[in-house]
Amino acid sequence: MSEYNTMELMICVAARNLEDGAAVAVGTGAPCAAAMLAQKAHSPDLVIIFEAGGIAPLLPTMPISVGDSRTFYKAVMASGMCDVMETLARGMVDYCFLGGAQIDMYGNINSTVIGDWENPKVRFPGSGGANDFGSMAWNIMVITPQDSRRFVERVSFVTTPGYLDGPGTREKAGLALNTGPHKVITNMAVMGFDKETKRMQVESIHKGFTFDDVQENTGFDLLKAPEVVETPEPEPDELRILREEVDPNRYIIGR
Repeated sequence: MSEYNTMELMICVAARNLEDGAAVAVGTGAPCAAAMLAQKAHSPDLVIIFEAGGIAPLLPTMPISVGDSRTFYKAVMASGMCDVMETLARGMVDYCFLGGAQIDMYGNINSTVIGDWENPKVRFPGSGGANDFGSMAWNIMVITPQDSRRFVERVSFVTTPGYLDGPGTREKAGLALNTGPHKVITNMAVMGFDKETKRMQVESIHKGFTFDDVQENTGFDLLKAPEVVETPEPEPDELRILREEVDPNRYIIGR
């Protein structure tokens, strides 16, 4: 098995969750690398969407922003933000990648403020398009470090709704049935969500870590999937594509 680093593993895991023919909304960084890897390795008809308007580009190299000219390279459409948001509202985006300062057991994400709203400990940039994508895309994906300060029992502010307070509350808030958090990929494990309780559950653990390691770095009690396996390591061909075609300058995988 080839040597690899944690970032390469997380990108490969994320890429494997993007099936051929699906549509995925990404920004820059690791999610973009995952989408590019998926498109080049096993999902040639994956539709990559950028918030600034690029739809279905064949990315030659890693863009540095969502408005980078490369996000329109050989694209089906060079549209704009309104068109992308309309596409999202029509239910045509299967996956979106989101991040934030906090995530809780129901997959709610905070990228707005920690502490009291009027007198916060930390104030962040806010939603941008995160709430829109988290509300209307079918599946939310997150790539983030496993840290108890980040994985909290309840987020200080719900910027992007996950399963809110548990079963049925997302739909009660007016969001579509069968949408919501899908996978959380960290440096230690891959987590999904229990179908009944809507709580975060560990599905696979990376080589070298245990469930206790993951739990110690989480601020709430994690559930276990019926079968928790070791996360499959990156294949040599995945690493070759990632290193030679997706990110040859190691902007992301060198972190």
